[in-house]
This record gives sequence, structure tokens and C-alpha cells, in this order.
Amino acid sequence: MAPSDIEEKGREFFAADSFARENGLEFVAVSPGRATVSMQVADRHRNSHGTVHGGALFTLADVAFALASNSHGIDAAAINAHITYMTAAKDGVLTAEAEEFALNPKLASYTVTITDEEGRKIAIFQGMVYRRTPRP
Repeated sequence: MAPSDIEEKGREFFAADSFARENGLEFVAVSPGRATVSMQVADRHRNSHGTVHGGALFTLADVAFALASNSHGIDAAAINAHITYMTAAKDGVLTAEAEEFALNPKLASYTVTITDEEGRKIAIFQGMVYRRTPRP
């Protein structure tokens, strides 16, 4: 698939994700096995401590993970995901960058790093997908 086709399909995939849009996430980029998504922190993203809710961070990482894992043109669905919160975030723009770690016909693994505007690591997410590879 040509890079422009991957970008177009990625934008379509993101546009179909109502939950991502409702939570204020923004598509940044997609390429084979990689994706970047951002989120401008708003009041709706904060927990009772005034920091970004863990669920908002998980959603940000999960959307980047979904874009990256589906970037090969084969349907992929998460079968496992784990997140580690490194430090609290309060405001600004957060960016999730997903990178493919391993790929085979049925399974693929990804690491997503969430950073703030200063480049501080906010969270590290790891996930695995099952790929519905067409049979010959």
C-alpha cells in the first residue's frame, strides 16, 4: 500500500472512532506499524486530583495502538493491553506515539509512549493484537 493510501485509510479509521472524537483526540500521523495521536487536556480529562485521568491516558494510547495495528490493511483487534503511569499530567497537549515491536501473520505487539509538550514520559502502554489475516 502506498504511503498516501495508508494515511487516507488511517484518517478514515480514526474518523469512524466516535469514542476518540468525543474525548477530544486528534489524528496526527500514521505509517506502516506506527501512529501518532494527540489530546489537548481539558476539564473533561481531569480526575478528582486535578490531573489527567488514567482512563483518558489509556484511551489516548489505545487509539494510537489501534491506528498502528490496523495500518497494514488487515483487521486487528486488541487481545491484551497494559499501561504504566510514569508521572502525572495536568495540562497542555499530550502525544501518544505507537510503534510496532513484533509482527507475524496472526499476532503483533506494540509499544505506545505518551509524552507531554516538554517531552516528559507520562505513560508507557504495551499491547498485542490478533490479526485476521486472510487465508489463501
